[in-house]
Amino acid sequence: MKVTLVCVGRLKEKFYREAVEEYARRLSKYCRLEIVEVDDEKTPEGAGQLLCEKIMEREAARILDRIRAGSFVCTLEIQGKKLSSVGLAEWMRDLTVKGVSHITFVIGGSLGLHASVRARSDFALSFSDMTFPHQLMRVILCEQIYRSFRILSGEPYHK
Repeated sequence: MKVTLVCVGRLKEKFYREAVEEYARRLSKYCRLEIVEVDDEKTPEGAGQLLCEKIMEREAARILDRIRAGSFVCTLEIQGKKLSSVGLAEWMRDLTVKGVSHITFVIGGSLGLHASVRARSDFALSFSDMTFPHQLMRVILCEQIYRSFRILSGEPYHK
């Protein structure tokens, strides 16, 4: 299976980069992981709704440009479906049974995802009703993907 993460923005903090690198190393046993970073747009303090929409639209163009044809697209959205760790593992297993060999997870920028990206999504996933920094969300997503593969392989994992 190939797993791609399309993420708005770069990981600036060293501890986030190290955590993602560690999970990428661990995941290499289970899948081919690709992490694609697209440039984020600077959002001026006090930006109005129209400007925020334009910023999300520019980020969306970059995101959509990096999604490969034939890939199953899962966007991370607060309004998406919530799954347990076991539920996420089962969801991934079900996709492979249906013939999906490439999953692309999309993490938006600080303003979220533009409607055009949400429209391209095959599945909207929510990790919580809470808002997380998009850089931290990348670490959480990598950990949960790793946990899913451990579950599917019948290997121990922390509950």
